[in-house]
Amino acid sequence: MQQAAGAQGIEVMATEVMTGGPELQPGRGRIGRFVQFLRDVRNELRKVTWPTFDELKKATTVIVIFVTILGIAIGLMDSFFQWLFVSLVARMF
Repeated sequence: MQQAAGAQGIEVMATEVMTGGPELQPGRGRIGRFVQFLRDVRNELRKVTWPTFDELKKATTVIVIFVTILGIAIGLMDSFFQWLFVSLVARMF
């Protein structure tokens, strides 16, 4: 009997460690689960390492430059294929 009670306690403790708190009870309902979800989200957001302002500026600059270059490349390819298509159709008629 003593072993079963001890094993139960270890199982409950392991569940609390894995979930970050006591196990959700089935009778809590949707509101209780939603509140627990919001608490978990808040706890996870506290663990996030947010970028510094300088890192953010650098990453934004790189992304804007890359997107601009990619947009120009796609525009040039589009113009080329449009010219090619129009030239081929004009020769057919």
